[in-house]
Amino acid sequence: MKCPFCFHDESKVIDSRPTDEGEKIRRRRECLNCAKRFTTYEIVETTPIMVIKKDKRREAFDREKLLAGIMKACEKRPVSAQTLEDIVDSIQTSIQNTMDREVQSTHIGELTMMRLKDIDEIAYVRFASVYRQFKDINSFMDELKSMLEHKELPL
Repeated sequence: MKCPFCFHDESKVIDSRPTDEGEKIRRRRECLNCAKRFTTYEIVETTPIMVIKKDKRREAFDREKLLAGIMKACEKRPVSAQTLEDIVDSIQTSIQNTMDREVQSTHIGELTMMRLKDIDEIAYVRFASVYRQFKDINSFMDELKSMLEHKELPL
């Protein structure tokens, strides 16, 4: 494993432990050149999931791209990094559990909005404004009204 500090090719494993209910293995490593420590994760390689974009292009599902979008929506909001990781984990698991090798980007967007709505309403509105590409202020207001109506309904 290449050291992220000095780029030396050799390191030794100091500690290994399962994480995420055994889905990943977390390894603490030490570079044999500079002696700095870093963490790596080992995961099972699965068949790649292809995302069908709105313009019909296909690209491989990119967990980091999804995380970056959610992080942008949650910027300056009281949402922990672990919560963001949990959102992405649940979306990725949901997609993989369908056993479909292709998924519409709109489906991923809807899953994301459902999770954000429960965690932070401001992050939800931010994400929805980019995802839904509101054409004008009226369509944006319609979304806000819908959100408020659902909030006011008794459970």
